[in-house]
Amino acid sequence: MDSHVAQLQMQYRNYILSLYQQGFLDDQFTELKSLQDDGSPDFVAEVLSLFFDDCVKLVGNMARALDQTGTVDFSQVGANVHQLKGSSSSVGAKRVKGLCINFKELCEAKNYEGCVRCLQQVDIEYKTLKAKLQDMFNVSVIIVHMNPVSVWDDFNKIILGKE
Repeated sequence: MDSHVAQLQMQYRNYILSLYQQGFLDDQFTELKSLQDDGSPDFVAEVLSLFFDDCVKLVGNMARALDQTGTVDFSQVGANVHQLKGSSSSVGAKRVKGLCINFKELCEAKNYEGCVRCLQQVDIEYKTLKAKLQDMFNVSVIIVHMNPVSVWDDFNKIILGKE
């Protein structure tokens, strides 16, 4: 069983690193993780849950606003994009943040087709990130159940450089 745990831990470490290397996450996620401690072991999961709830709400708001063909309120769409950009930045969702920067420019230019395309990309990207982070948390739960040592200790060693 120890070799199985070690193998899972290695896969877990590689998976986390790949999320950074592929641009899904940035250093802000590392900062967010550093705020988690024994007193709040679910802190990161709770913050990410709120972020993804906001994504659903904001993407829905933008979709409804863009569905008003001919009467699109680009300032309203832009305000939602701005809020999503801030949220994605605060959790380290690098790709979502990057799309929001482009989306905001399209709103300012009142580029309807570009906004619709960018909204579709944002929707896909936040859902992809959610699935990848869910996979990461699922593996961490398995490791914790198989081995009493906290999976976040590995995270701290790999990403934060803490022993």
